Amino acid sequence: MTHDTHALSPMIPPIVSRRDMLQRCGMGFGMVGLAGLLADDGRLIAQEAGSQPDPSAPKKAHFQGRAKHVVHLFMNGGPSQVDTFDPKPKLDEYHGKPLPSSNLRTERKTGAAMRSPFKFAKYGQSGIEVSEIFAKTAAHIDDIAVIRSMHAEVPNHEPSLMLMNCGDGRLSRPSFGAWVNYGLGTENRNLPGFIVMCPGGYPIVATQNWRSSFLPGACQGTYLDSNHTDIDKLIANIRNTKLTLEEQRRQLDLVKRLNELHAEQRQHAPLLEARIQSFELAYRMQSEAAEAFDLNREPQHIREMYGNGTHGRQLLITRRLIERGVRFIQIWSGAGQPWDNHDGLQAQHLKLATDWDGPIAAFLTDLKQRGLFDETLILWGGEFGRTPVAELPGLSGRDHNHYGFSCWLAGGGIKGGTVHGATDDFGFQAVENPVHVHDLHATMLHLLGFDHERLTYRYAGRDFRLTDVSGRVVREILA
Repeated sequence: MTHDTHALSPMIPPIVSRRDMLQRCGMGFGMVGLAGLLADDGRLIAQEAGSQPDPSAPKKAHFQGRAKHVVHLFMNGGPSQVDTFDPKPKLDEYHGKPLPSSNLRTERKTGAAMRSPFKFAKYGQSGIEVSEIFAKTAAHIDDIAVIRSMHAEVPNHEPSLMLMNCGDGRLSRPSFGAWVNYGLGTENRNLPGFIVMCPGGYPIVATQNWRSSFLPGACQGTYLDSNHTDIDKLIANIRNTKLTLEEQRRQLDLVKRLNELHAEQRQHAPLLEARIQSFELAYRMQSEAAEAFDLNREPQHIREMYGNGTHGRQLLITRRLIERGVRFIQIWSGAGQPWDNHDGLQAQHLKLATDWDGPIAAFLTDLKQRGLFDETLILWGGEFGRTPVAELPGLSGRDHNHYGFSCWLAGGGIKGGTVHGATDDFGFQAVENPVHVHDLHATMLHLLGFDHERLTYRYAGRDFRLTDVSGRVVREILA
């Protein structure tokens, strides 16, 4: 068969299905894409009559939002609030002793109170107390709102991860990043609108954390193993080693004609459409991804500011992606659950915080000096916190705690230098202005310009939303 697709008969036999064609042409991730639908700059799709609406096309929110991008710094495993952003002097008094009130029910057997091995100090004009292990981040505390009264539903990683990411701990629901992609679309057609970086592999429950579920498949997160520095390993098969761009162009024309035939003969197939869109994106990424992820293009002093560690590299890539219009970027601490320190907490929390602290401070500084801070909403936190009482038999680690924990937000319309809510005297349970995960999501959607009750998707006869049937905007932390 000639490579000149224009020489083909206009009537292609229907025995060659689109699925077969894709399988035969799929020699590399980047070699198939429907680029003929795109304008030259990759930022505009021309919808043809009868075609499905493009889920990634830019859209307007319900009202003018303060934030355009979201960066989620995910401390997976559950960082201890009483060792980071929620000081509890009472733990010094009761160290090694039972609490004056009985312990709340925990996942594992716990006993005596355990004081924090770290010192807290006041920072900034606001005088908010922060642990010494996040001293560099604390230098920005006047731009940060700390929520000390977060609470979730169960003390288990899997459902708590699903709740924090997808708004439901039990059933398959779209992730927060997928909802943002669905609601706003993307500003750059040559890069994914939702990028997930986790060094060394997947976190617990893997790709469920960034799934699209019943939303269009193009809304799901694109995973990168950020341990890699080589672009061909960071983004597998980004370059087509078999075909030139001109040869790919010819394949694309053929696939486009097969799609037209398929559309005439069959109903819309969401899974196949999602695959087609992923091929489209892969083709376009060949022209821009390599440049976006090439940190050698950054000045030496910027690279030194972020440092040579994995998290510094991830955050510098994140800033470059924000500049290029990526909507939602989620950065994980690492594969599995690094912050799940049931024992050896002092050494492990110190190491984890040290790896993050400098890069976070550099990232916030960099956003400010480039004018990106006010349009970027940053969330730091885990799926839950940790108990103020030690896990038996020693005084070395802490169990999971969903009753009360901390997170913080910055940028994108957040009122800095703010502390919202409180846990009890020991940091066990939220007792003042409690904030559920649905409230956190409602607040973040509000900052993006959405009424969380109106951002819905009809599926199986019901209008679903990220916040299920609850959630309130925490206006106390809004600028």
